[in-house]
Amino acid sequence: MSVIRAVPVGCGHYLPERVVPNSEFEKTLDTSNEWIVARTGIERRHFAAEGEKTSDLAIRAAMAALADAGMTGSDLDAIILATATPDQTFPSTATRVQSALGAGGYAFDIQAVCAGFIYALANANAQIISGQAKRVMVIGAETFSRILDFTDRATCVLFGDGAGALILEAREGAGGPKDAGILSSDLNSDGQFNDLLYVDGGVSSTGTVGHLRMQGREVFKHAVTKLSASGMAAMEQAGVTPADVALVVPHQANLRIISAVAQKMGLPMERIVVTVQDHGNTSAASIPLAMSEARQDGRIKTGDLILMEAIGGGLAWGAALMRW
Repeated sequence: MSVIRAVPVGCGHYLPERVVPNSEFEKTLDTSNEWIVARTGIERRHFAAEGEKTSDLAIRAAMAALADAGMTGSDLDAIILATATPDQTFPSTATRVQSALGAGGYAFDIQAVCAGFIYALANANAQIISGQAKRVMVIGAETFSRILDFTDRATCVLFGDGAGALILEAREGAGGPKDAGILSSDLNSDGQFNDLLYVDGGVSSTGTVGHLRMQGREVFKHAVTKLSASGMAAMEQAGVTPADVALVVPHQANLRIISAVAQKMGLPMERIVVTVQDHGNTSAASIPLAMSEARQDGRIKTGDLILMEAIGGGLAWGAALMRW
């Protein structure tokens, strides 16, 4: 039976010009490059320039995705932007991107922190298969450097800024796991773990932006079990096994988490896209950023089955399976 699928037709990314190596933190913190690399796998990250906003990063990534797809902004029906670091309390950062691209339709933000891109992808898929839109751009963009406490060595060395974008288009499929497009998604959250990863500020609580706070060891334990379970659930929904997956594009939080999840799922590291060493944790941007780089360097080819998975504050986590 013929079905409508949300098929990827273009992707792109953008990283701010400023590169911050681990050695920069040695000047102000009791830390070292060796300590950071051993515990996280991170060697460097990018920080936005003064005055460079999340929307600026998102617009650059969006323009790259449009160029990759051979489209213009007017070809889009919707823009969904995942971010925890918006330009303003309101309106949505997505509307700034919409205006810059000359796009019509509608645009809005989604906030699920590091899992934001997976949530946005599932939302875009639902809108396409329901007939609400034919072409949707999904963006993950963050300027986490704006909410870091640079006196806290346990958190400030982990994060970076960046943006990635993916364009999905409605196309017909046969209704089986060989179809191109999004085949399944698995979304989860549990608010009882709020205090494991959060920002200690907000409009209705403190009236301030606040800083990121995290209980790293606890987040690590939850990440390994929840990401592996969610990835397996997404595959089961689509009727595929780990052996069918060409590549996994995980949230780039920590190399030890990525390795542990791969091992738990029985996937060799050769099939895992890893960019955390160069980008750090870019939250909602990390999956589309890593996917765009893998597509550019030829690791993702047409027909490849791609598993994406992420976990962030909330706790919120999920996975999505997509064939390019």
